[in-house]
Amino acid sequence: MGPGLRRGDGTGKGKGSKESVLRGFAPIIDQRTETLILGSFPSQASLAAGQYYAHPRNQFWRLLGALLGEPLAELDYGERAARVLAHRVGIWDVLDACRRSGSLDASIRDARPNDFAALRALAPRLKRVLFNGGTAGRFERQFAAAGFDTAVLPSSSPAHAGRSFAQKLALWRGGLGLRP
Repeated sequence: MGPGLRRGDGTGKGKGSKESVLRGFAPIIDQRTETLILGSFPSQASLAAGQYYAHPRNQFWRLLGALLGEPLAELDYGERAARVLAHRVGIWDVLDACRRSGSLDASIRDARPNDFAALRALAPRLKRVLFNGGTAGRFERQFAAAGFDTAVLPSSSPAHAGRSFAQKLALWRGGLGLRP
């Protein structure tokens, strides 16, 4: 069974799809988390590595590192996660599972959202939920209705090259509530 697959998910033959159900990752979150960044679903590179934002051209770790004053892109994954949590930031995805050919969000089929009901118990100090890109941002209303401060940020994905790193950084800085 490959990374991202869950035993018993099958091949989807009953729905006319040859794609297996892909499974996302557990959240990087703890009781101190105040800000949660939600992506859409891990890329093929991330699923293969078993790590959030593992594609080498994804700007997530560079963006977040610049905002937090940490060399996140240079650290091993375990240390990245620890440093992010030390800044009271969590990472997760809006989708728990889906079928997808390739890594593009536009290819996502049969999407199942994560169960966010336990979020307040996992992170009782959570105040702000940020969405990494438009696909994840489709969930913004539900989090705003639940009382969280929300913002949809430009995607860190290499597929979204319409803005420079500096432009994305400025927008992410505002989303995190940091000064320019």
